[in-house]
Amino acid sequence: MSTQGLAFQGHHHVQNKLWTDVDAYTQTHGHPPTAPNHQVLLDALRNSRDKGLPDIATAPVVAKMYALQCKAKAVQHALEIGTLGGYTSIWLATTNPSLQVTSIEINEAHRVVAQENLEHAGVADRVTIRLGAALDVIPELAKEITAGKKPKLGFVYIDADKPNNWNYMDRVIPLCEPGALIYVDNIVRGGGILDLDNQEPRTQGARQVVEMAGKDERVDSVVIQFVGEKGHDGMLMAVVR
Repeated sequence: MSTQGLAFQGHHHVQNKLWTDVDAYTQTHGHPPTAPNHQVLLDALRNSRDKGLPDIATAPVVAKMYALQCKAKAVQHALEIGTLGGYTSIWLATTNPSLQVTSIEINEAHRVVAQENLEHAGVADRVTIRLGAALDVIPELAKEITAGKKPKLGFVYIDADKPNNWNYMDRVIPLCEPGALIYVDNIVRGGGILDLDNQEPRTQGARQVVEMAGKDERVDSVVIQFVGEKGHDGMLMAVVR
């Protein structure tokens, strides 16, 4: 595994040996142990595991894709909703030295571990964790952006409580610059999104954001499904018009 067994071991990760082996092989070449951020990323996974955080970090190949997209677009300000242990924020910040990351986390215990990981990775000066419910924090961030205290958002990653997927996306679109990328994680859910009889709130939240984004004239969206060491899932990608 590309995480060296430090993540994705829970029973809820439906793994396929072929998918996992492909991730391991490609990451060995695309992100070798000699990469400057290789060790601090593993350390973040290890510390998060040892401190009892849920085993739900973003897959390395996906986190690196986000980081490279920020690099390609020269994003100055990124927003993450759902910090967990700071793994994705570390990817973003270590790959993009001029990037500011604002990350929202509702759980104080998670925030403490994430702050440890950010400091260990040397990016705590560029990643700010805002503690609280995202629906409360986003309006505060909007005021700062409107006042010019922070740049508009060029990248947004939504990976928190799934029933609020659309509520989050709807509120961050006005804070984005034209061409900004918005990703909403865990949309495909192993194909569960197709089961219209499934009333499970997370699945309902995934379906809602797909349907609402599809008819919202402020964005152009697509759903990308993938397989890998975390199983079969996918994300919604939207570009702000």
